[in-house]
Amino acid sequence: MTKSFPLAAALAAGAVMTVSCGNDKDLPPLAGNTQAASEEGEVIYLKAKAADDAGNGSSAIKLYEKTAENYPFAPSAAQARFRQAELLEQKGEIVKSFDAYQEFLMRYQGSGMYSRALDRQANMAQSAAEGEVKSSFIGLKSKLSTDKVAEMLGKVRDNAPRSVTSAKAQFTMGELYQGKKKPKEAIEAYRKLVRDQPESSYAPEALFRVGVVLMEEADRGNRNQATLDLAGEAFSDYLIQYPGHAKNAEARSLAKNLNSRELERSLEIADFYFTSGQTESAKVYYRDVAKRAKSGPVYDKARSRLKELGE
Repeated sequence: MTKSFPLAAALAAGAVMTVSCGNDKDLPPLAGNTQAASEEGEVIYLKAKAADDAGNGSSAIKLYEKTAENYPFAPSAAQARFRQAELLEQKGEIVKSFDAYQEFLMRYQGSGMYSRALDRQANMAQSAAEGEVKSSFIGLKSKLSTDKVAEMLGKVRDNAPRSVTSAKAQFTMGELYQGKKKPKEAIEAYRKLVRDQPESSYAPEALFRVGVVLMEEADRGNRNQATLDLAGEAFSDYLIQYPGHAKNAEARSLAKNLNSRELERSLEIADFYFTSGQTESAKVYYRDVAKRAKSGPVYDKARSRLKELGE
């Protein structure tokens, strides 16, 4: 027993050494190492600030990034990341600036600069969606892809869940896709806002826009009955969920217009069956048109055709 103890102790020590020799990044830094690293980070931060004060923005950006990236526990790491993002924004490097703000927001949620970073990021995403991405210093404009702008808006939304900023970002995403003639994506964006934040001031307009987008689809030639039905359902849902909203009267008018379109569509089908000799099918549609129209030119034509067919 006494002879086996040194062997067991050696094996245990070897196991500890094996664990300690693993990936250093997976282990928390030792207190002494953290202090030393923080001091090194502060030295680099001071160099970055000196370059910044001297107007050497490119050098300052690199040094600020090095401070935040390599020495995240340094006292000035949060300030370094924030200033890096600011300088990139001033240079018109919109995507890089947005990403730097994102890094800041993910790591320094307790910082007093958090709200400012979120506001700057949200403003950039909104400006990008409006096609006005530019530096306030040199007027540099940069066009971003629709997918990239939508990605930026999505990050803003997720960084401030259940907030006005989040709702505005999600609504703007719907507007962006609607303007780019991407109806499926627009409808999904608007519906997500209504689903996630139904009490938001942007939600009523979002649900109204669902009906508008579907009507736009019909105007572009996709006039199948399913599209018209979905548009009608969207306006109906809007009127039920948000009575008294500013667009209520317009929604009722559009819904009435949809009903006229549906009747015209049914009449077109009835006429097709009539001219092709499929009289029984024609009767079904003419009866439906007459029943729903009740009066007016469409009703008169349907009743005339039914009389011609022996009814």
